[in-house]
Amino acid sequence: MDLAPQSQSDASGDPAYAFKPSLLGAPLVFRLAPAALEWSRGRSMGRVPYDRIRRLRLSFRPVSMQSQRFVAEVWPVSGSKLQIVSASWRGIADLESQNAAYTAFITELHRRIAAAGAAPRFEAGASVVVYWIGWAVFAGVAVALTALTARALQVGANMAVVIIAGFAALFTWQMGTFLRRNRPGTYRADALPPQLLP
Repeated sequence: MDLAPQSQSDASGDPAYAFKPSLLGAPLVFRLAPAALEWSRGRSMGRVPYDRIRRLRLSFRPVSMQSQRFVAEVWPVSGSKLQIVSASWRGIADLESQNAAYTAFITELHRRIAAAGAAPRFEAGASVVVYWIGWAVFAGVAVALTALTARALQVGANMAVVIIAGFAALFTWQMGTFLRRNRPGTYRADALPPQLLP
């Protein structure tokens, strides 16, 4: 199963998705076989029957070089968690977006889990702890930026006010998007949360 990143099917015709989780090393390839989610990376491989998936979480996880990055985490009944990511490393400072292929694969994965009669817990967004830590950081930075702006206005440092305002706008946009998309919750296999898909 040696697929190039972003492939949508393999030689058997089963839906497949591949991405490079790191710059070095082989791509991680997932395939939706008739009865199981199969994966391979280099010489390592494994499979998780759909009815042995106990939990699945969709989240929005931007990184510095990819502001629209989505992650699906799959926890089998036994074994390690699997991560399926919507972006693939292409170069030393380049992440390639694979939005359409990722959305199609994740949607089909949910359809097959439901068709297998499995009942995993479908979780949306960040964990409750991470989400509220994010809100605390957001509030703390907002208070600090407000205090800095007030002080800069007091001393007449107009350029500092402009710089702080620009930083505040960028921070509010990025952190606000993260918090809005990653609100914790649950969903059904036939109703995936649109804010957590590209």
